[in-house]
Amino acid sequence: MSDKQANLYKKATQEAVDHLVQPWPSAGSIGAEARGMLASGEGVYVHDENGRRLIDGPAGMWCTNVGHRNEVLAETLKEQAMELSYNSPWYTTNEPSAELARRIAEHAPGDLNHVFFTTGGSTAVESALRFAQFYSNVRGLEGKKKIICRDGGYHGSTYLSASLNGSQRSRNWMDFADEMMIRLSCPDPFRRPRDMSLEDFCAGLVTEFADAVREHGPENIAAFVGEPIMASGGVIVPPEGYFKAIRDICSANDILFIVDEVVTAFGRLGHVFASESCFDVVPDIITFAKGVTSGYFPLGGMVVSDRLLDGLRASNHPEAMFAHGLTYSSHPIGCAVALKNLDILEDDLLDYTREITPYFHEKLKALEELELVGEVRGMGLMACIECVADRKSHNPIRLDTEVGVRIDRHCQELGLLVRPLVHMCVMSPPLVITRAQIDSMADILHEGISRTMRDLRQEGIWQG
Repeated sequence: MSDKQANLYKKATQEAVDHLVQPWPSAGSIGAEARGMLASGEGVYVHDENGRRLIDGPAGMWCTNVGHRNEVLAETLKEQAMELSYNSPWYTTNEPSAELARRIAEHAPGDLNHVFFTTGGSTAVESALRFAQFYSNVRGLEGKKKIICRDGGYHGSTYLSASLNGSQRSRNWMDFADEMMIRLSCPDPFRRPRDMSLEDFCAGLVTEFADAVREHGPENIAAFVGEPIMASGGVIVPPEGYFKAIRDICSANDILFIVDEVVTAFGRLGHVFASESCFDVVPDIITFAKGVTSGYFPLGGMVVSDRLLDGLRASNHPEAMFAHGLTYSSHPIGCAVALKNLDILEDDLLDYTREITPYFHEKLKALEELELVGEVRGMGLMACIECVADRKSHNPIRLDTEVGVRIDRHCQELGLLVRPLVHMCVMSPPLVITRAQIDSMADILHEGISRTMRDLRQEGIWQG
């Protein structure tokens, strides 16, 4: 790296400390924080300010599905900006958004044929919740507003979407619309009682859901919102049959079934949408973002069923206004990029993802030989390594220390970015990752966790 580049990154780091407020800061460092500087990326790799090449283990934030520095997407950005850089969605339409809506509808399950575009995942979920409220109001069901959500879930950072979140760490110091929420147990099989079968665990979750509907009354519940796989909660895959049973209860009680596919859509599980392909359910609404443009442009949205819109059009209130919109809804550049991104996925990348998934999990599952690792789980190209203080106990004990950060620090020295989540490490690499790159990722993780185990023993924090 040249002295000029080094000075540029040093200057940028100082500017961030002086002026940039980072996401999710602590009060003690808010507005005065330097985080690792990334300089460039290509394929599955990123380069930091020191020129070190790192495998992008989290694919940015679950999103760089086709990899970094994709020339087709980069060129599409330029071409669309030169053709039409923006239009107001309040009174005009652009061609890329109309075509993208059609193609998304073709991939969506059942009668989900209508797309509302947003700026990302949070605004997609917020839009779905506001639509659910509107849907109740237009039908004269003003009391039907409560939302069922779950511990461990993550759905965004806008007010209503954040109110769904089930992580205590994200709730301690913020305000939420808690009066609207009905919060149920996390469907985490790893944390079930050790003497309980998966079937009994699933049955208990379904009973809890049915009991909540009876207790609160279906006339007061507008929707259930859930990720098919709890991504930021630790890549939690619910027991088989869980989602279908919840869907059946929702259908029987006029409760909208909203599936948050912000992470799982657009290739992460080898399909454009995973709800029906992987979990055998057809939702009323699907939310999406992240992989829709592979992170090359901020875009999200919700796909809504014909049944819901037909019901609104046939109501006694044709004058009712869905007074919700965003300046950047249906952005022409974002939609143009998403169209090209979808071309890449459809061409062969979805097939490749399904093909390489077993190898990805085989290599990561081998990490369970390490004493610190309680479980490696996942689906598609997303996985979580959960570290525990004692995996031999009846219910393995989480480590109190931020062990994920320690592992990430060692892995970065070895050439891998990890997404640390307290005592867990999340991996969701770009879908273009090769077998050789998976080998490197697994080897680095093994060494990074081994070094962390050594550190914890030396510091007297953990004895294994």
